[in-house]
Amino acid sequence: MQRFRIAARRADHYVHAMSEMEGFGPRLAGYACRPEESRGRRFPEPESPARTVFQRDRDRVVHCRAFRRLMHKTQVFVTTEGDHYRTRLTHSLEVAQIARSVCRSLGLNEDLAEALALAHDLGHTPFGHAGEDALDAEMQPFGGFDHNVQTFRILTELETRYAVFDGLNLTWETLEGVVKHNGPVIDGPAGNGVPQAIRRYCEAHDLEVDTYASAEAQIAALADDIAYHSHDIDDGLRAALFDLDDLADVPLAGDAVAEVHATYDGVETARLVQETVRRIIGRLVSDLTEETGLRLAESGVGSVDDIRWHGAPVVAFSPAIDEANRALKAWLFANMYHHERVIQGRHDAEAIVRDLFRRFMAEPARMPGEWSHRAADRDESGRARVVADYIAGMTDRFARDEHARVAVG
Repeated sequence: MQRFRIAARRADHYVHAMSEMEGFGPRLAGYACRPEESRGRRFPEPESPARTVFQRDRDRVVHCRAFRRLMHKTQVFVTTEGDHYRTRLTHSLEVAQIARSVCRSLGLNEDLAEALALAHDLGHTPFGHAGEDALDAEMQPFGGFDHNVQTFRILTELETRYAVFDGLNLTWETLEGVVKHNGPVIDGPAGNGVPQAIRRYCEAHDLEVDTYASAEAQIAALADDIAYHSHDIDDGLRAALFDLDDLADVPLAGDAVAEVHATYDGVETARLVQETVRRIIGRLVSDLTEETGLRLAESGVGSVDDIRWHGAPVVAFSPAIDEANRALKAWLFANMYHHERVIQGRHDAEAIVRDLFRRFMAEPARMPGEWSHRAADRDESGRARVVADYIAGMTDRFARDEHARVAVG
């Protein structure tokens, strides 16, 4: 008993020290999400004496199978084209780093933002957006396919790590951020604005989808924009789809290129590229932090619920940088995402996903036992969803291998 009391005191001391060190409590702003005020999990669990609820959410994401698969899922370039191009995994890590930095500057909860950043792409198909577009097209008669909804289903249904519940049983705040990071999810006139999977979950654990998400979730969403714009420039330059001189007149990028050329005359191109990319990231992060700080101050919000009911996002770029960022996105869309080499890869990827879907719909027994068993007793719509779940979970490499396997016989 004495040993137990000593252990308990040590645990209490650790939690107190951790609260001071991590920044929740007195170091967090009044409008930050505090782990001790979490609305909890759908299925109650004993909490950890050594980690906050949001740290546990982050750790559960990192340890799940869907997260590991991101290592072999395309961002823009398939991994067979080179070892240094971003994958969904490295992209997610970069988003998490940016989100944590912004949250630290604004007195927000870094652990929640990190959990959201690491989870945000779990639902992506193999082959990036090409795979998603192909799967969505095949799923149109059955409700379509959206990677954000698929992420939510992975977190609440499809992961099977625990004995007494499906999914990861994440906190209300983390699931809220997954669902609403782009803003409220509102029913349309026909009542079909909220996806069925989310509506069904909310019947048991209401995520209040008609309000805005926390500032941490809003930051994670814009950290995603910062990460993919900057690293897509890096990958596009590496792939020789364009060069630094092509960026001269591109908003944000052009200023960074000019500054680098003026500062580092005669330096090798590879170093100039990295200097350019980090300036783009720095400009976007600084602007996001400054503008958000101003909006938070002017809004008068004093709690996370004030942010939810504010009626507009509190996290944003300044108008000038927002316009420049949109222009940069449009330039990348035209000069990178629609480059001949990328388009050819899209066509190949779409054909693989389309062929897999049609073959497994016609012959569900060709899927592995676990999946064919799930599809066996379902109607056509239910079978389509199982097939989509199976394909969406594939890595690029596994999708190619499965395509080769089912094409035989």
